[in-house]
Amino acid sequence: MSGILYEEASLATFLFVTVILGGAGAWMTGRACAMTWRPFYLLLFYLLLLSLGVRFIHFSLFQATLLSVHYWIVDAIFVLAVGSIAYRYTRTNQMVSQYYWLYAKSGPFAWRSI
Repeated sequence: MSGILYEEASLATFLFVTVILGGAGAWMTGRACAMTWRPFYLLLFYLLLLSLGVRFIHFSLFQATLLSVHYWIVDAIFVLAVGSIAYRYTRTNQMVSQYYWLYAKSGPFAWRSI
């Protein structure tokens, strides 16, 4: 997988920076956007900025390529996936708890009308 998903010599570097740091940042960004009732398109903008930050951490700490579109897309896809999941999960809990007379939970990411 080296060369396809990550360019560092070690998988641990990719897991630490992209999965742990980037994933935690994406989860908190998605959660914050949902809790403040921001629209989804704004979340996408924030997550793309976060993916650039993840790419910069790879560059500054582990001498990876900064302006690599291929590896930035890998980071962006992961960050967008985690952030979108967090947004939808938080929004579902929000809708069910704040409008309990209108909606019931129909799964971790969806609600239904009562």
